[in-house]
Amino acid sequence: MTARYACMAAVVAVALSAATPLRAEPGGCLKYGAAGAVGGHIANHHAVLGAGTGCLLGMYKRHEFRKEARAKAKLYDQEHPGAKGSYEEKATAYDVEHSAPPPGAPSGQGNPGAPHQAPQGGGVPL
Repeated sequence: MTARYACMAAVVAVALSAATPLRAEPGGCLKYGAAGAVGGHIANHHAVLGAGTGCLLGMYKRHEFRKEARAKAKLYDQEHPGAKGSYEEKATAYDVEHSAPPPGAPSGQGNPGAPHQAPQGGGVPL
């Protein structure tokens, strides 16, 4: 009987997560709660405790993500007064403007305003 309920809960969780729009936010109560339930079940059959803990962790992660996005949107508004859009769009634009080139990339690539540097050594490899 409990296997049937667990299966139904998994189907509902998958259906709800598939119905929500895809965004760059961390998972919330449902996703973290489902993972916590599985982990709690594996750890000595404490699925309810794991689900509750996972749900709390998911809500905290999403809160921290949104708080950081609002702070980035505020910085974007200071740099671009009168900009339109939601705080999520402004935070994304702030991240794009202030992103660093990936590690290992040549200094001229990824940053179009950077001056070109000649390769070190200057000679032909032997």
